[in-house]
Amino acid sequence: MSDKRPVGFFDSGIGGTCILAAFRALCPKERTIYHADSEHCPYGNRPADEVIRLSEANTQELLRQGCKMVVVACNTATAAAIDWLRAHHPDVPFIGLEPAVKPAALKSKTGVVAVLATAGTFNGRLYNETKAKFAKDVTVIAAVADEFVVEVERLKGFPVTELAGAELARLERIVRVKIEPLVAAKADHIVLGCTHFPHLKPLIERIAGPSVVILDPSEAVARQARRVLAARGLLA
Repeated sequence: MSDKRPVGFFDSGIGGTCILAAFRALCPKERTIYHADSEHCPYGNRPADEVIRLSEANTQELLRQGCKMVVVACNTATAAAIDWLRAHHPDVPFIGLEPAVKPAALKSKTGVVAVLATAGTFNGRLYNETKAKFAKDVTVIAAVADEFVVEVERLKGFPVTELAGAELARLERIVRVKIEPLVAAKADHIVLGCTHFPHLKPLIERIAGPSVVILDPSEAVARQARRVLAARGLLA
């Protein structure tokens, strides 16, 4: 049997398109629908109950369009709402995100890792449980970078690798303010804990230097989505 219903994705803006792109590359036969709640972007500084309400509205829109799975392509929404969504839609498979603290902690050679995320992600259960379980023996630097979300939305999907001149210099200054202190603190892994941040990955990598590993969750989330589709007999 082949399930031709689409897989739905939502985020507070265009950030989650990095998850969407990874999923499309892995599952080219799947139809997809991406819902960008740009009206309420960013989610990171909103109260948890408001993020739950917005996530439910996004889910309802995707289910209305016949989606067989919902990928919560937003770290803040995952932290605040995924337990609620799963409880209220028990027949719908939900795929969420959490910062890749575990692989960073296990692979760190300096004993220092950094996580770039929003305040909402750092306050979430998933992040704190993962940190407590897998990062006991390393120092984890939590860096709130809400301004990165604003900058990615300003780019409107324009590749950071194609920026030049004053605009590139301006964006580079903003990124340096967050990244250079992490490198100075000896962090050898920087976890991108927001789906907007992979859009800045080439610039982050250049500023951090070759000795720092930048962890992008996109491909891991895509693989998990495919595993769940296969396990439930939902693959196209």
